[in-house]
Amino acid sequence: MANAMSKKINVLIFPAGEVNSVELHAALSSCVNIEVFGAASVDRHGPFIFRNYIGGLPFATHPAFYDELNKVIERYRIDVVFPTHDSVADLFSSNRNRIRAKVVVADPRTAEICRDKAKTYRIFSACDFTPTIYPEFREFPAFIKPIDGQGGQGARLVRSPEDVPHDIDLSRYVIQEYLPGEEYTVDCLTDYLGELRVISPRSRDRVMAGISVASKSRSVTVEVRHIAEAINAALTFRGLWFFQIKRDREGKWKLLEISTRCAGSMCLTRAMGWNLPLLSVYTALGYPVEILDSAYSVSMDRTLISRYKIDYDYSAVYFDFDDTLIINGKVHLPAIWFLYQCRNESKKVILVTRHEKDLDATLAEYCIPRALFSEIIHIRNEDSKACFVTESDAIFIDNSFKERMAVHRACRIPVFDVDALEVLMNWTT
Repeated sequence: MANAMSKKINVLIFPAGEVNSVELHAALSSCVNIEVFGAASVDRHGPFIFRNYIGGLPFATHPAFYDELNKVIERYRIDVVFPTHDSVADLFSSNRNRIRAKVVVADPRTAEICRDKAKTYRIFSACDFTPTIYPEFREFPAFIKPIDGQGGQGARLVRSPEDVPHDIDLSRYVIQEYLPGEEYTVDCLTDYLGELRVISPRSRDRVMAGISVASKSRSVTVEVRHIAEAINAALTFRGLWFFQIKRDREGKWKLLEISTRCAGSMCLTRAMGWNLPLLSVYTALGYPVEILDSAYSVSMDRTLISRYKIDYDYSAVYFDFDDTLIINGKVHLPAIWFLYQCRNESKKVILVTRHEKDLDATLAEYCIPRALFSEIIHIRNEDSKACFVTESDAIFIDNSFKERMAVHRACRIPVFDVDALEVLMNWTT
């Protein structure tokens, strides 16, 4: 591992913009020896989080794709590439000799089997964890899903002969027994020697668009370990991968699918202390990895998060104190985050306050350094704060509508209430 720390490792994520690319960014961007790059053919969420973002690449199926990808690899000296979509992972696996960097993918045979559920079930047909597969509808209810789908897309429950769909080509679907029980995703890591190093089950308590948004870490039972080890023995993984299982009517775990890419909810496994994307980077480069056993469990629940960009450049921020930086007797965390963000970006922060007490004593009470501010303006009279705004390329942040209105009218600069701080957060730093 020492060699891995001797220089920056440049990691490219493609396509950058989906949920699992956000997880890869979160897992790698704070690692001091990793520089993260994002690239995509279509701009989605990537520009909002990747400081190093490259847009406009051809689609992965385009004849010129690998030439353009390699131009990016050479220009930014990329060491490792992460595909984030099942189809892209499959393509990268088959064409890894055309990519001038290490790629976090399984071998072509494994990628092909994982992408095709019919082949997945065929290779594990003798295993007791494989669900019953029907050549045609024989029992009801039954469940169908596309051979090459992901995230539950196109899957449906068929309750009776009257529910059999006639608007799709069933030859492109798998018909299997209905599994009514709870569902787990099991995150795994296989090292560069092929040894299975991490098995991390998590429940899928609430799912949105095929992605688990409520989950709990679960213990590794003998049954789950048996499935993980059987899959690892039959296929060839290098780095992270995952599989999904569901209980049948008798409570026995049955295999749903296997994937060779990062899962969008691998954040839960990372919260357990196992940063699978980082360990996969080391594995791709041929470094041995060490695994620490966690002594706790984790629950996760999430909803949509909003990130913003405004078309206004500013070099200075006028910031209020009472009920803006300090709210209900506590430091307002988004405010202090934003102030340090300004410091990182070399923006001036001018504190403008009517604080009635000794300001230095109050700053000390809340452990806020005076040096965080480029200037402190302590107003002792009834003058409007607009009188003290002298920077033309500035913004003004204050909980008082009266003060914001006065500054807006007099100075013609953007003004923000406390709730709008999130609009100013820069997630690419």
